[in-house]
Amino acid sequence: MADDALIVFTPSGRRGRFPVGTPVLEAARALGVDIDSVCGGRGLCGRCQVELCEGGFAKHGVHSRADHLSPRGDTEFGWELRRGPLGTGRRLGCAATLLGDVVVDVPPESQVHRQIVRKRPEVVDIALDPIIRLYFVEVQQPDMHVPTSDLRRLKDALQYEWHIAGLASDVRVMQQVQEALRQGSWQVTVAVYDDERIIAVWPGLHEKVYGIAVDVGSTTIAAHLCDLQTGEVVASAGRMNPQIRFGEDLMSRVSYIMMNPGGDAEMTAAVREALSTLAQELAGEAGIGVGAIVEATIVGNPIMQSLVFGINPVELGGAPFALATDEAIDGLWATEIDLAIHPNARVYGLPCIAGHVGADAAAVILSETPYLGEELMLIVDVGTNAEIVLGNRHRLLAASSPTGPAFEGAQISSGQRAAKGAVERVRIDPATLEPRFKVIGSGRWSDQPGFDRTIARVGVSGICGSGIIEAIAELFLAGVINHEGVVNGSLAARTPRVVPDGRTFAYILYEDASCSIRITQNDIRAVQLAKGALYAGIRLLMEHFGTEQVDRIRLAGAFGAHIDVKYAMILGLIPDCRLEHVTSAGNAAGTGARIALLSRKARREIEEVVRGVQKVETATEPRFQEHFVDAMAIPHKSDPFPRLRAVVALPAPTASGHALGRGQGRRQRRRA
Repeated sequence: MADDALIVFTPSGRRGRFPVGTPVLEAARALGVDIDSVCGGRGLCGRCQVELCEGGFAKHGVHSRADHLSPRGDTEFGWELRRGPLGTGRRLGCAATLLGDVVVDVPPESQVHRQIVRKRPEVVDIALDPIIRLYFVEVQQPDMHVPTSDLRRLKDALQYEWHIAGLASDVRVMQQVQEALRQGSWQVTVAVYDDERIIAVWPGLHEKVYGIAVDVGSTTIAAHLCDLQTGEVVASAGRMNPQIRFGEDLMSRVSYIMMNPGGDAEMTAAVREALSTLAQELAGEAGIGVGAIVEATIVGNPIMQSLVFGINPVELGGAPFALATDEAIDGLWATEIDLAIHPNARVYGLPCIAGHVGADAAAVILSETPYLGEELMLIVDVGTNAEIVLGNRHRLLAASSPTGPAFEGAQISSGQRAAKGAVERVRIDPATLEPRFKVIGSGRWSDQPGFDRTIARVGVSGICGSGIIEAIAELFLAGVINHEGVVNGSLAARTPRVVPDGRTFAYILYEDASCSIRITQNDIRAVQLAKGALYAGIRLLMEHFGTEQVDRIRLAGAFGAHIDVKYAMILGLIPDCRLEHVTSAGNAAGTGARIALLSRKARREIEEVVRGVQKVETATEPRFQEHFVDAMAIPHKSDPFPRLRAVVALPAPTASGHALGRGQGRRQRRRA
């Protein structure tokens, strides 16, 4: 056996080699992995629980096996005797030691800096037209002289009292109806789906039923519980997508499926379990039983949507990126996707548009309705795989662009997701090159009195997506980096903030005894690659539409909701536009899912609209690379950005001798 072993932690991606026999918790601490422990590794608190990920992980070059960790011993057996069994695959990080190469997942509940799920329901006016309606009826009791079934007499009562005829039903209603009638003394409430089918029967008067609208993102799942009678959002919840342990980006997950037979079933089971857990959380928050939830609408990118519905997404792993279906998934039983709500609840999945433009993009279109106006609107849903929509009532175009996880803090040396302790706002004095910043969990800037007190509990732990965007844009405005993104090493003589970093230089944003946040040349390149891919996709759509400018830009998604639009434009994430016309759409995909939940008319509308959307495939467009190379510059190599320049003094271009688009700056064409 080798003298040392490689351990890779997800979702952070941090990795290192340690001597065989090293406890997982010790390795995690040495690598700066965010993992909790109160008892100091004595096996008492159980907060350092981790999950072993078994299988081949080509991305990491690791084949992870259960026997690559030490067997369970007295520490874990003792903890289970006191606290109950550890979950399947769970180990105590302080007790499990390395015997070979492993991939280990740190679940959200074991992280000190748990992610703040910022997706929230937006306030929109929705014309209520629920597909499920409730009807209270009094049913005649059985009579020996009139030999009709309980279900037949129930249908007769609905026709007599509500003039609803010809209703179908299924065996699950037949299993409920007799008990409900007798418990309710022959008075029951019936749930009817789409004016065609009885799906539930409750004894007595049942006044409330609920539905959940779910946005299944590759990183975060957000869900909203709605009262189907009023449209009110009564509870919201979010959690990390557990599939992240199989790969941070979409193609890593597809690769996992290709390399591991049955991997699609593993991911499907993981996401379905998360959906059921969210449903239980929502019901608990609202003070209802899960049996009161009779409907769900689900949106996600094509790979997420496929996995939720048990469709193997491997065909989306390469050209021509064929979807199994581009139609809505309608009328599915909740139990068919193992969703723990009312057993006869119905599930609706919005239609996907094309291979890498999914039901989440359809939901964004439904929420933002660009198809109803003359104004040329650009909608950008910023995530690991950015989805872009451009158009108006005359024409709609859509594309996806592989931005990767840099905007979410991944691939950044001090990066983390948006959690307490993360730097989220940055300003740099152009004269002194000294920074000031804000941290999630504190309402004060770092140079304001009381800042140290407000962060005493959370500390400063890293920098999230909005923080890295502002940091790089401010470095550009201050002259620390040029338009090619190269750090000016000569400034090291002027300020201790600029320091050598191997063959390049870095900028020290913050440093104390426990944390050092540096903006390195590699960090800048990672963001340039991401923003270059995004902007190139946007320019392709503008080219196909035949326009050089847009009237309005809407930034959707959790990341889009929290970036400063000025800095997004300075960096060159989005094209030139009047800043007051660049606004956040919040979680527009979640809003679209909620609209579809509450309005059957909206479902039919979006099903028709998406059939007319023109898809532009960036992976096969010959001009993508040309646009991408030009978009690597800050804000852009050739686009003049006159509206931005009218409000921001942009530095003049300065040569650095580093050719954009070559070497480190070259973008590999892949799906993320």
